[in-house]
Amino acid sequence: MAKLETLVEFLDGELKTSEIPDYPGAHNGLQLQSPGPIQNVASAVDASLPVIEKAVEQDADLLIVHHGLFWQGVRMMTGAQYQKFKLAMDHGLAIYSSHIPLDVHPKLGNNVLLSRALGFSDGTPFLDWKGVLLARRCDFDGTVGELADRAEELLGSPVNLRGDRDSPAGAVGIITGGAGSEVEAVAAAGIQTFVTGEGPHWSHPLAEELGLNVLYGGHYATETFGVRALGDLLADRFNLSHIILDHPTGL
Repeated sequence: MAKLETLVEFLDGELKTSEIPDYPGAHNGLQLQSPGPIQNVASAVDASLPVIEKAVEQDADLLIVHHGLFWQGVRMMTGAQYQKFKLAMDHGLAIYSSHIPLDVHPKLGNNVLLSRALGFSDGTPFLDWKGVLLARRCDFDGTVGELADRAEELLGSPVNLRGDRDSPAGAVGIITGGAGSEVEAVAAAGIQTFVTGEGPHWSHPLAEELGLNVLYGGHYATETFGVRALGDLLADRFNLSHIILDHPTGL
């Protein structure tokens, strides 16, 4: 077993939680404290009620997520919001969340792990956002269609492709999650094929106008890598058990 404070201190240091900016609703770090020691760690993409129910069913002491409890801002503690907190607190479940710090981590990050899983190297960081390099750049000798097929096999779901399957993929930019709105910045950086999770509708016609290939692989599907790696790291470092709680959204 390990003390919660020890794990939080380790995670905050490893992820540089206090140094990396994020969106207002992220609130990276320990979001819900628990009183007891930690033996069983669970990891998931979202801190939703069904995920918390699964964590409790699996006797987890700590839940690590990518999207935390406060994405929708301040909410009344009623309905599902009340149920989430009460269930977690009644069962001594601590919740730790990491968003952009986990996306951009050079070893455990969603971006670098997706790059490796697609068969690339770690790639080169690029695309500045508030002093953080959000993306990874790699090169692919094959076609856009070949890359799309590889992504579909890896992610286990269809990829929405914008572009010509027979064109060279060339310089590939990777930002997991909902980064489709960055198509213009990605194209300006010299990227020919952009791999991301999802984007607003307007990102597709804009990418077409820019001549940018885009592979929308799914927000959820592209962001399972980081929490899995983080949970595995904790389990190995502190001799804990770790389980993955898969609860896909289809988005």
